[in-house]
Amino acid sequence: MIVENETAVNKNFSGQTLSYVPVEMKNGLRTMKALVYGGPGKIELKQVTVPSIIKQTDAVVKIVKTTICGTDLGISHGKVPSVMPGTILGHEGVGIIEETGSGVRAFKKGDRVIISCITSDGTCEYCKKGLYAHCEDGGWILGNTINGTQAEYVRIPHADNSLHHIPAGIDEEALVMLSDILPTGHEIGVLNGQVKPGDVIAIVGAGPVGMAVLLTAQFYSPSKIYVIDIDENRLAFARKAGATDTINSANEDVTERLFAENRSGVDVAIEAVGLPATFDMCQNMIRPGGHIAVVGVHGVSVDFQLQKLWIQNITLTTGLVSTNTTPLLLKTVQSGKLKPAQLITHHFKLDAILEAYTVFGNAAKEKAMKVIIEP
Repeated sequence: MIVENETAVNKNFSGQTLSYVPVEMKNGLRTMKALVYGGPGKIELKQVTVPSIIKQTDAVVKIVKTTICGTDLGISHGKVPSVMPGTILGHEGVGIIEETGSGVRAFKKGDRVIISCITSDGTCEYCKKGLYAHCEDGGWILGNTINGTQAEYVRIPHADNSLHHIPAGIDEEALVMLSDILPTGHEIGVLNGQVKPGDVIAIVGAGPVGMAVLLTAQFYSPSKIYVIDIDENRLAFARKAGATDTINSANEDVTERLFAENRSGVDVAIEAVGLPATFDMCQNMIRPGGHIAVVGVHGVSVDFQLQKLWIQNITLTTGLVSTNTTPLLLKTVQSGKLKPAQLITHHFKLDAILEAYTVFGNAAKEKAMKVIIEP
């Protein structure tokens, strides 16, 4: 773990809503509020040192809005061993440049920016292939191996390649969705799944990433978009967002219905949950020559039915988002074609971030999709 600054005040807020104003520490360093991972099952709002420039390619960004990802929930339960106690969580957000190193050329103090969930140096072998997810000096490090965005300030390494300018007059809340879920749904679900005009596609999982798949799949004019989940509220949301058909997998046999309505299954099955049962659903619904795109985060092995599928000419893809389509998605938001603000259901102040985690972690009960958090 890279600990940029030691914890200044070690208090367990226990879900209380408290207001902390940055103060001067005894050694002259400013402090800020931040959500700190303390080990499995333990997250705390703490007062910590404001980050500073470490390398001259860094920028320090003042957070304006951030959010919670399903991956953050997994981290809070100890499911991501690379995250060490003392790490500030979060890898999404928009903000204002507070400071830049001398090596930063594309941004200056006062610029409003989208923070990419993926850090890329732009020069390594993987970056030159567009695989920023596997950058040799970056990748997914924010809120993972370095401090993240669920704070008042964050340090962004390789700022020139890891931030995006925000056009004037655009809804900044909507742009928080461009940090992670929209490029993830688009790149790992839609593009990897090779969605084409006229395709019949099925999205298994109607959470935030599944909805990002739904919104961006419509760019490519599939003839049918099935969304499958067990949450009726989310299925209703999917219909409003463009799904042609929805299936509650708790109430009916998904494969039976898909084959009855499409004869030989679906062209593209996109798995957006991360469970063996939902992966199994995808491999059972795919037609010969089809594509299975795995977007969900899988923590255990699955039963891959290769003995059935080897002769079916299917393609199966996995991946971590590289965010190389973020500029394209930004243009579609700017034009009004893509409306990610519809994914936002709740708003919280940073002081109430523990409550936000509770709401987001009980999405079905709270009817939550994406939450916005601001200082």
